Amino acid sequence: MLISRVFSVAVLVLLNSCAGSPDKPSESVKSTAAKVADMKEKARQKEAKTAIDPDVMFMLLAAEIAGQREQYDVALEGYMEAAKRVNDPRFAERAAVIAMYMKDGKKTQEAVSLWLKGDAKNTTARKIATLSALRAGDKQAAVEHLSIILKADSAEFESTLLELSSVLQKEGKLDVVYDTLTALSQKYPNQAAIYFVQSLLALQVKNGALAEQQIQKALRIQPDWDKALILQAQIAMLSGDTNKAKAAIKNASLKYPNNDKIKKLLGQVLIKTGSYKEAVDVYRQLIAANPKDAESKFTLGLVYLQLDQDEQAEYVLNQLLEQPDWKYQANFYLGKLAEKRKDIDKALAYFDKVTEGDFAFDAAVEALSLLAKDKQFDAANARLSTLSSRFPKQKLRILLIQAETYSQQKQYQKAFDVLTAALAEQPEQPELLYTRALISEHLNRKDVLEKDLKQILAKDPDNVEALNALGYSLLDDPKRYAEAEVYLQKAVKLRPDEAVIIDSYGWLLFKQGRTQMALEYLQRAYTKQQENEIAAHIAEVLWALGRKEEAKKLFDKVIKDAPEDEYLLDFQRRILNKAK
Repeated sequence: MLISRVFSVAVLVLLNSCAGSPDKPSESVKSTAAKVADMKEKARQKEAKTAIDPDVMFMLLAAEIAGQREQYDVALEGYMEAAKRVNDPRFAERAAVIAMYMKDGKKTQEAVSLWLKGDAKNTTARKIATLSALRAGDKQAAVEHLSIILKADSAEFESTLLELSSVLQKEGKLDVVYDTLTALSQKYPNQAAIYFVQSLLALQVKNGALAEQQIQKALRIQPDWDKALILQAQIAMLSGDTNKAKAAIKNASLKYPNNDKIKKLLGQVLIKTGSYKEAVDVYRQLIAANPKDAESKFTLGLVYLQLDQDEQAEYVLNQLLEQPDWKYQANFYLGKLAEKRKDIDKALAYFDKVTEGDFAFDAAVEALSLLAKDKQFDAANARLSTLSSRFPKQKLRILLIQAETYSQQKQYQKAFDVLTAALAEQPEQPELLYTRALISEHLNRKDVLEKDLKQILAKDPDNVEALNALGYSLLDDPKRYAEAEVYLQKAVKLRPDEAVIIDSYGWLLFKQGRTQMALEYLQRAYTKQQENEIAAHIAEVLWALGRKEEAKKLFDKVIKDAPEDEYLLDFQRRILNKAK
């Protein structure tokens, strides 16, 4: 037999080698032999620990097949048993990943425990162990794991905290993370990263005061930490304290003059506070340092638009037209610039180039609106008919635009019918109700107007637009002035600085005979927003006060720019023509 032949050859070789050996080996030979034997023994022991016997091999194969078939419970048991029998952390790792996917906290902890036994310094295993402990609410275990991560790599510690927070935020367990960090801070009071992450967590739950308190702790430990300085400014911005934000980020900018992130945040804060000229300087510096910074160029272009420096804005935006990531935004605002200059054809050409991205729908709407304002209704309607197929997710907005377009054409019944059909599918949709209420006034359907607005207020008593529209509509009936006053006073209280609401309340005062006070309200509204309807109201109040020349002067000035405005024409018909 083959086995016996092989065995015989092996015996012969062994015997021959022994025959040539001396009876007693020398000491050096003995030492070498001992070392070799020791090495073999260690190798044998290691091999014994990691050897995979046929049962385990079958178990792993079954687990792998089960995983491919999405039978994760079977796969988990297979890898877990293999991890217990063989000292190979890879099996425990596989089991831990599957247990996490299955959201089996107990099995995850068991698998990670095995994993760490085989590879105690593995950061990923330690992170999963921390996550598992946090999910289980085991604050003590979480603190222990985080302590080990901190001692092993302080640089990795902050990113670990952020990763864990990100995962647990989705599970609604930020309070567990925060409390664990509080316990950890008692153990390591001089770790700024702990307070930094706590500040971020507080910000997530909109607790600005706590966020500020914790970021200050971080900055006391590391006063010049750029990330903490940036966060402090962001906290101030979110809390509405723009002056504090401005001061904080300016201070950070002085400490880190070459830090682009800080400079960009400074630019944003300056824009937010209306410091547009200062913002221009900041963005120019950013672009000078990095001419390829398209984001800063785009923002600079918008700031120029805000300052009415149209030529500078146009120059900057034109530089972005060849850049794939910015060409659509640039075309959109160049279209707005052309519209401002009343160059309709050029504006349409720019808007039509915005075919993709976040601005595509807005560009299509701007083009349509521009045509409607220019009374090119056939072209506007043609574009309107394609909107639904191009932007199927914008169904509601398209319906509202369609109604508005019909209204501009004075096809009020068509607008009313479109909205009524839409309300049959969405009977409580507030924007549809509000828009139909406004259209109803043109059709003299005061019943529908009042019903729709009251339906909105039944669901949302503080809906300012509905309060204002309903209150204003009731001013046509002297018997309902008191009722109108209730709605308009509430609207004014909710939004005391909004021009349209101030105008409505001023018109109420005029109807009630409080003419001088009415004029004050109306003039304040007109200062905020120079609308034709407000101008018509002021002219009528001035006329009632005997200041007829002022009324005529205002009317003549406004009618030049809006010769077909219905409110101005109504004033002319009722007041001026009768005075002739």
